[in-house]
Amino acid sequence: MISEKRFNELLNNFSSLGSVLVVGDLGVDKYTMGEVSRISPEAPVPIVEVYKEWNKLGLAANVSDNLRSLGIQSTTCGVIGDDNHGNIFENLLEENKLSTWGVVRCEGRPTIFKERVVTNTQQICRVDYELNSAIASDDEDRLTTRIEEFDGVHSSVIIEDYGKGLISEKLAQYLIQRAKEKKQLVAVDPSRITPPMWYRGANLLKPNKIESELMAKALGYQEKDVKKISTILLDKLDLETIVITLGAEGMLVATKDKPDDFKIIPTFAREVFDVSGAGDTAISTIMAALMAGGTIEEAVWIGNLASGVVVGKKGTALATIDEIKEFYQYSLAHQ
Repeated sequence: MISEKRFNELLNNFSSLGSVLVVGDLGVDKYTMGEVSRISPEAPVPIVEVYKEWNKLGLAANVSDNLRSLGIQSTTCGVIGDDNHGNIFENLLEENKLSTWGVVRCEGRPTIFKERVVTNTQQICRVDYELNSAIASDDEDRLTTRIEEFDGVHSSVIIEDYGKGLISEKLAQYLIQRAKEKKQLVAVDPSRITPPMWYRGANLLKPNKIESELMAKALGYQEKDVKKISTILLDKLDLETIVITLGAEGMLVATKDKPDDFKIIPTFAREVFDVSGAGDTAISTIMAALMAGGTIEEAVWIGNLASGVVVGKKGTALATIDEIKEFYQYSLAHQ
């Protein structure tokens, strides 16, 4: 476990960190909560009697919301549709005191909108409104121009790829090479359907176990051992660091300088209620801890603790610094 002194030192540095550029697919998560007391006479499906509805920032915007919860500023960049869901998305940004400057409206492309119908104990269904085809080249150019307008504002970059059409090889490499030229840290949370070579040269790649296996397979390797996969990805994608999330088993960490020196950082959770958004919390907190001067192992310890906070909450949740500190004390007492 990271020492208490070092843990507090890093978290206390969060308030003085520079702004983060977050680029990725954007959308709205809607939660419709109710109770099920009977089955429909029309079909063998439950009838949900709704008593609460709410909207939250989804996809890459949830990363920005997580950074805000940690006291770190960011600019959210991506595309939305010129529609009512797009209006809801921009209103959510403003309500959460997040910038709308990096958001580009695209005609003829719907804003991604995901509605989850839930009860107190389970998710009944999810309804997705989205278009996954690549964005038009002129929309990509507009987004790139918007990013260039923020030149000098950000100290690091997070590429959040959900495979919804925003991230192309051209855009990914533009962001990675631009960040490296400016000596900025660039981290990628990858999609399982994106060609892995698009992410080459990133400082940090954070796939989950399934994504890492699919990435290795796309590179021509039939490999299931997560340690061997990390070595393959570090080499073939010219990465400095890889963090593979392993669910209940924690996170594996490996670096380019010591590719065979694997570290497994364990998971902490009092209870697991909902894993929605836990990956967004992990990449946000790991990046924050690295920016604060932490080593990759220290950053992953903190990222695991933050993820432990959010999986105990309902819906796509956030973790505050106070909650992470409280959870650290709980973890110390129960390790």
